[in-house]
Amino acid sequence: MAGADLKAKIAARAEVLGFAATGFTRASLPPERRRWLQDFLTAGHHGTMGWMAERAEQRADPQMLWPEALSVISLGFSYAPGMDSLENLRKPEVGNISVYARNRDYHDIIKGKLKHLAQYIAALGEGVKVFVDTAPVMEKPLAEQAGLGWQGKHTNLVSREHGSWLFLGEIFTTLDIAPDTPAEDHCGTCHACLSACPTDAFPAPYRLDARRCISYLTIEHDGPIPEEFRIAMGNRIYGCDDCLAVCPWNKFAAAGHEVKLHHREDLTAPLLAELALLDDAAFREKFSGSPVKRSGRNRFVRNVAIAIGNSAAPALLPSALALAADENAMVAEAGAWAVRRLSLN
Repeated sequence: MAGADLKAKIAARAEVLGFAATGFTRASLPPERRRWLQDFLTAGHHGTMGWMAERAEQRADPQMLWPEALSVISLGFSYAPGMDSLENLRKPEVGNISVYARNRDYHDIIKGKLKHLAQYIAALGEGVKVFVDTAPVMEKPLAEQAGLGWQGKHTNLVSREHGSWLFLGEIFTTLDIAPDTPAEDHCGTCHACLSACPTDAFPAPYRLDARRCISYLTIEHDGPIPEEFRIAMGNRIYGCDDCLAVCPWNKFAAAGHEVKLHHREDLTAPLLAELALLDDAAFREKFSGSPVKRSGRNRFVRNVAIAIGNSAAPALLPSALALAADENAMVAEAGAWAVRRLSLN
């Protein structure tokens, strides 16, 4: 079994590559994590994310994904904004994009760094596979087991050093590595994240109903946004940071250093009137290399229309009228809703 010396070398290389946290655990999860996943799926809390159910067995058991894996190296990459990530919510004329999506797609950045680190382990004659968010991997429970932090009441990972602002990636390996001590839960009696949620997406602490979550609604959900959530969305047009931003542990988090994740000026506080003009070609050009691109023009502009309806800004009525005449029925419905809302002011 690989001991402290090799672990220290791997962690040192990870730090050079920009990772803020490194931990080691076995390639397995306890039965209670599998039950948690099954309960989540049975309750329908995954919404239309059918891919979560399709590969649930692999998601619940790392060795079902890769039977030869003995260990998992869990890595955290900080994207702490170093600013008030909720500032835009007080500016109704702009759209708020989640802080992680204001520049390059983190999947591409982190996967490249994971591959560099994996090459070092492969040179020892061991097998490796790297994962960033897109494979059926329960990243947060593995990160908790590896000591990076604990899965907080908002279901995201919380670190005492980096708050709620960590991207996660994993290296599965055939190398037998001594596991680190799992992290303890330090949420205590705090419920700031639960209280901050605009749509009451947490039926209980440590439980998320994605169907009520603004991140899910603005990114994953394809179709009209249910009316009960539209006003609560405010000007959040891609994702939502509220539950992350209010975590008290963020006070210890230094701003992330990766230049490719530093906010683009045009995505920090983009004007809704300008975003409403995006056709498919302009959308693709503006968000090339950005995670926003995956939502597609129609879903994104649908979100823009709802933000316009929530703006209480008469000057945006022409934008709403134009969207109400959009060729896409989903966008047109949201635009018509925005027109009705603005006409009330």
